[in-house]
Amino acid sequence: MSLTPLEAITADPPRPTPSPLLTQSWLDLAFLHWAADSADVAPLLPPGTVPDTLDGVTYIGLVAFRMHRVGWFRLPGIPYLGTFPETNVRLYSVDAHGRRGVVFRSLDASRLIPVAVARTAFRLPYVWSRMAIHDDGDTITYTSRRRGVPAGSAAHSRITIRIGERVSDPTDLEHFLTARWGMHSTFFGRQMYLPNTHPRWPLHRAALLECDETLTSAAGLPHPLGPPVSVLYSPGVPVRFGRPARPGGIPTP
Repeated sequence: MSLTPLEAITADPPRPTPSPLLTQSWLDLAFLHWAADSADVAPLLPPGTVPDTLDGVTYIGLVAFRMHRVGWFRLPGIPYLGTFPETNVRLYSVDAHGRRGVVFRSLDASRLIPVAVARTAFRLPYVWSRMAIHDDGDTITYTSRRRGVPAGSAAHSRITIRIGERVSDPTDLEHFLTARWGMHSTFFGRQMYLPNTHPRWPLHRAALLECDETLTSAAGLPHPLGPPVSVLYSPGVPVRFGRPARPGGIPTP
């Protein structure tokens, strides 16, 4: 794939979102990342994208958080149906226009209606799961188990972190893994890029106390070997999604 110059990795969004398609907040996030071989990741990305790398390495992300008040356009977010725990498995991608983004291999969520809408409207791989987030001071536990299959074989995750010090000066890797300003996907066989904006991430380093998960292997990825290379926490940010862009980079009307 012929690439135009890559967008810079920036802590702040490279473009505004004056007319949001969706609004929401992402709260109490745990970011876990493992290094991965681009050859393992490339076949799992949408057409027109390749693995995004830093110093020749790409990454598998497992991100658990609380979705808060999803809303359409400039309408107020929905307090109940738009608020729920979510855990996603994501990869890092770049397209022929140099736009960096993420590709979701799976998104587990605990509200059936948002799951059905996201699968239908955006063709995103959402899965209905039993989920919970428990806070105990500076320790947070995120649990997830998929519905509709026998309990013993259901893909699941249990992640416990202890929140550490505030990151005053994130490393290049920490920016690479968190400062993502769009999502690559396909919609009825066509490439789609959905841009987003939000304030700069407030990040904390975190200690991983427990990680028992099968979501990455259920997403078709090699099961991570060893501890993650990066564990971060963020209290969260408000997010605005812009309108999808065509493969040529022009927003759809």
